Amino acid sequence: MALVPGGEFLMGTEDPGGFPADGEGPVRSVRVNSFYIDTYTVTNEQFARFARETNYRTDAERFGWSFVFHMFVGAKARRTAEQAAADAPWWWVINGAYWRRPDGPGSNLKQRWNHPATHISWNDATAYCEWAGKRLPTEAEWEYAARGGLSQKRYAWGDDLTPDGEHCCNIWQGMFPDENSADDGHKGTAPVDAYEPNGYGLYNVAGNVWEWTRDWFSPTFHIEMGHISGPRDNPQGPPSGTSKTIRGGSYLCHDSYCNRYRVAARTSNTPDSSTGNLGFRCVRDA
Repeated sequence: MALVPGGEFLMGTEDPGGFPADGEGPVRSVRVNSFYIDTYTVTNEQFARFARETNYRTDAERFGWSFVFHMFVGAKARRTAEQAAADAPWWWVINGAYWRRPDGPGSNLKQRWNHPATHISWNDATAYCEWAGKRLPTEAEWEYAARGGLSQKRYAWGDDLTPDGEHCCNIWQGMFPDENSADDGHKGTAPVDAYEPNGYGLYNVAGNVWEWTRDWFSPTFHIEMGHISGPRDNPQGPPSGTSKTIRGGSYLCHDSYCNRYRVAARTSNTPDSSTGNLGFRCVRDA
């Protein structure tokens, strides 16, 4: 884990390329206490140890299915596959898909033990954190850590997506959702230590897999609280809700429809949801 020293930072963005409806702005001053955060997202190897020692069954295992990106569905899994909602036809409902069978029946983790554990719901991530003596980060902690000491930069490393032509994260390259050139080196998940870390030593806070946070999601809660003056101390989301905030984007993000690999970008998913691009990292109070 990396120690992130407490301090004040400018949270949020008013980036013209962002999504105001997500509540990315306004930019506001926030203070967080010091905390430790995993330098990597939790790996398949780590999650396997947790599952083995606790006999834990994920939400995807209990439901019997999970969402797999259409390009990764093998012949065996295609026999019973169903397309997801019309607004996201690239997601297929695959019976038997879960963290150990990330692409459905016939897939395995032989080359992916050092990749992020996926098909992990918020409930699953919380259970792992409790076992490990840690917790999920608040959204403010996540953004503060992901910025790596930089102020109001678009990405975790600066304002240029590919400085000097170098890829800094694992996102979609090509015409989504059917053509991915993998110019960044990966079509699916990448090892958790891929690319260079940010200023706090954190890897892959942009792209690779979406990361769960502790907070309930609301696009307006922080705006409704806008009457508070000065720094906001260790803010959290609303006290209740229907979905949890996720951060960082994933290997499926592309500027044409989802440039949420920007460090201030945000979206959400329900606590029992699992997909092939959902993972997490843990924090611990300093």
